[in-house]
Amino acid sequence: MISPPAGVIADVASAVENYDRHADAGTLIRSLQEIGLRADPDALAAAAQPYVERPEVAGPIYERIVDLRPNDARALVTLANAYWLHGRGGEVVGELAARAIAADPANRGAWHLWALSESDIRARVARWQQVTARFTDDDLAKAILADNATSLAGAESDEHALALAIGTYEALLSRATVLEQREALEKALNTLRSWAL
Repeated sequence: MISPPAGVIADVASAVENYDRHADAGTLIRSLQEIGLRADPDALAAAAQPYVERPEVAGPIYERIVDLRPNDARALVTLANAYWLHGRGGEVVGELAARAIAADPANRGAWHLWALSESDIRARVARWQQVTARFTDDDLAKAILADNATSLAGAESDEHALALAIGTYEALLSRATVLEQREALEKALNTLRSWAL
C-alpha cells in the first residue's frame, strides 16, 4: 500500500528526529528503507527535500527513488551529491553523474559532479574544460577550472596549464562586478604571472 505524501513526510521527519536523538545510523537506514518500500518517488522526494544536505538521510531515500526511476537525471544527481558528501568516492559518484548526463545532457549539476569526481588532476582539468565549453556562462565552473589548472601547473610545472589558468582568471575578471571578487582575481593573476616554470 502506497502511503500518502503527508504521511511519508511525517515518517521521514520522525526517523530523522529519532536518529538525531540516538545517533543510530543502522536504525535510520532501516527506517528510511521501509518508508521507501511503501512510498512513491514523488512523495519520497518531497520528504527528502529538507535533508538534501544530510547524506545519511538523502542517500537511502534517493537510492530508492533511483531504483524506481533509473533515468531520472535530477534523482541521479541528488544521489551522487549525497554520496559525494558522504565520502563514497569518485568512482561511484562519477558513474551516477555520467548516467544523469546520458538521461539529460543539459543537467549542469550532473556535469559538475562528473568533473569533480575525476581523481587525476590532468583528466579533471580536461573535464572542467568540457563543462565550461558546454556552459559558457558558468562562472563557478570557470573558477574551478582555473583552480585546477593552477594546481596542475604547480604540481607538474606545466606551462600550458599555467596559461589556461591565467586565461580563465582573466575571463572571470572581465565579467566580475563585485569589488572583492575583482581584488581576489587580480591577486591570483599577479601571483600566477610571477611564476617561472
